[in-house]
Amino acid sequence: MSEVKVSRRTVLAGSALLLASTALPTIGWAQTPKQGGRLVVAADSEPRNLNPAIVASNGVFFIASKIVEPLAEASFDGKDGLDPRLATGWEGAADGLSVTFKLREGVKWHDGKPFTSADVAFSALQIWKPLQNLGRTVFKDLEAVDTPDETTAVFRFARPTPFQLIRNALPALTSVVPKHIYETGKIEENPANNAPVGTGPFKFAEHKPGEYYRLEKNGDYWGKDQPYLDEIIYQVLPDRTSAASALEAEEVQLAAFSAVPLADLDRISKVPGLKVITKGYEALTYQLVVEINHRRKELADLKVRQAIAHAIDKDFVVKTVFLGYAATATGPVPKNDPQFYTADVPTYAFDVARANALLDEAGYGKGDDGKRFSLKLLPAPYFNETRQFGDYLRQALAAIGIDAQLVNNDSAAHIKAVYTDHAFDLAVGPPVFRGDPAISTTILVQSGIPGGVPFSNQGGYKNDELDALIAKASETLDPAARIELYKEFQKKVAADLPLINVAEWSFISVVRDTVRNVANNPRWAVSNWADTYLES
Repeated sequence: MSEVKVSRRTVLAGSALLLASTALPTIGWAQTPKQGGRLVVAADSEPRNLNPAIVASNGVFFIASKIVEPLAEASFDGKDGLDPRLATGWEGAADGLSVTFKLREGVKWHDGKPFTSADVAFSALQIWKPLQNLGRTVFKDLEAVDTPDETTAVFRFARPTPFQLIRNALPALTSVVPKHIYETGKIEENPANNAPVGTGPFKFAEHKPGEYYRLEKNGDYWGKDQPYLDEIIYQVLPDRTSAASALEAEEVQLAAFSAVPLADLDRISKVPGLKVITKGYEALTYQLVVEINHRRKELADLKVRQAIAHAIDKDFVVKTVFLGYAATATGPVPKNDPQFYTADVPTYAFDVARANALLDEAGYGKGDDGKRFSLKLLPAPYFNETRQFGDYLRQALAAIGIDAQLVNNDSAAHIKAVYTDHAFDLAVGPPVFRGDPAISTTILVQSGIPGGVPFSNQGGYKNDELDALIAKASETLDPAARIELYKEFQKKVAADLPLINVAEWSFISVVRDTVRNVANNPRWAVSNWADTYLES
């Protein structure tokens, strides 16, 4: 395995290419894959729901993508940046009102029942559209799925829907679950949400809370001779500082999603048998944002939001929190998205004096103790960087007289507090940009999202003009016109600050050199690992 040299340049250059990007170099080997073995992986959290059809997030995908498969996966060199999975082909109608999928034949669910177009129709209409955190936006106009035979599914839309959007959504938003398991009872309460049944190369075997998840080989997988591994064990290591020592002690063989702290990368890259890999995340750009609860009177005031934006030194955050392995953000689309990004947006330079002046203008003067008002600040617990930024933000707000009280929760409690109970004033969030603003980006600011939807606008923000713009873009078929609408979208978000974009970053994996076929697609960490194997 060739060593990949880590640098800030390579991390930033590869962090968010569109799914339709052209071929990129991959990390692969010419050896004949070996069968068998157990891969032990570091996991820093335990998702409360393992159904990616409901919760399309990387924390869920990291485990569940090996069990539950989408219609297509991201690819470095496949047509339109995609490789077939449960679908072998897809074609959009010129009027934008239908997309036809040809499905893979001979696929079985893990319980032995056949996979058919009925499963796709059920997943799309009963889960992706009404329940999924991202799909309820992308598939909002899906009105029917015709199933003329067991290997054909025709999606029919009530309004024109861009085929480009549907293609880009396939890897993240189209996880298919078995109709026969979910059609009875309430979908959200189905036991299979925590013990998934899929078509993937691995079966869910067991979960011992606080210790591990165990997946075992699916002997009836449709992929020829795959998977190569017998087992995958996700060792729960909630303290990310322990991932490096576990790798060195050979207790785990892989730590993805920058589980090894950035400060340890230089040292760990010199350890014999360990490699630092910066690829495999090209279709996933994380964005560090300040989520805002607009129900709070002070935060509903634009001047207060502008003051908070001016109080944040983005350059300092990139250099100190991310050690340079990130870039400052200007808005809701990352800088390294060559198709949709625009720099022509309002910006907020670091300026404490201006921030204080804006708060004074808004009528929130300092009291005798130097404080204007207090806020409850909840940093997302998923990454060291989100927690560290929470500490920084508390200090930055103190400099302008805002007393931020930190509330640190585990993952489940954080999601409930922010996205269900709305028990926050400010939250630090790490949403993901997935190659198209309609996927996981517009949902952050669009109004009307039901309560309890993770990673969505739960701050009560409502802007009719912005909502109308999002709706128009969602049914604009001409790619050039869509791009222009999303540039206007970026301007409006940056001007009204429903949230504050601070930085954008990608991830790094550390792996033992006996693990092969690593990082060979742009979503590798959240793909199915059917072709991953152990050299010995």
